[in-house]
Amino acid sequence: MRKNGIVIAIDGPAGAGKSTTARLVAEKMGYIYLDTGAMYRAVGLAALRQGVDPDADAAITTLSQGLHIVFETLDGQVQTVLNGEPISELIRTVEVSQAASRVAVHQGVRDVLVALQQAMGQEGGIVLEGRDTGTAIFPDAELKVFLVADPSERARRRLSDLKSRGESADFESLLEEIRIRDERDGQTQLRHGPWPSPDAISVDTTGLSIEGQVERVVALAQEREGA
Repeated sequence: MRKNGIVIAIDGPAGAGKSTTARLVAEKMGYIYLDTGAMYRAVGLAALRQGVDPDADAAITTLSQGLHIVFETLDGQVQTVLNGEPISELIRTVEVSQAASRVAVHQGVRDVLVALQQAMGQEGGIVLEGRDTGTAIFPDAELKVFLVADPSERARRRLSDLKSRGESADFESLLEEIRIRDERDGQTQLRHGPWPSPDAISVDTTGLSIEGQVERVVALAQEREGA
């Protein structure tokens, strides 16, 4: 085992419960939580703010190279911090989600962020959530989990999340966005390796509560820790 514990890589399509599950698993195990998707969202937000086309390969890669993205615990909550500014709330809008999906197709951006993510988790004791976690980032992760859920359930969760933040949204529009994003993300992943990782354990979260998801992953992690 690594110096600080095992590496847990949690992946899956948008809305499957990756972020909340990974964060709570990290809390229960006393591990670091790393939301790799938030890093792509940070690049997407920066692109929107600076007027850089998310589809412009060279420009987006250059932009990503100049960003400082870290995770800090502020007021008891893990926050994504971009160039010194906490942005966790700002990167959860539909607009930023779409921009993140577009910037993620660029290999240059992926290279920059993967290097940062590997440096953060090389000694273990970490839960990584997002694309490439069990393939490009940590192909030797001791535990790889792929969360799945029915598209309608994922749209319902997204609608609830947006409403909790006071944002208006339409279920059918969100469902269509999820279908489009699934197709785009699947095509992106096919260009960068297998998705999910062949050795990932699939967990269907459609009928599971967040507590149930967390218990399942923690049990798997504890098995790996004791192996």
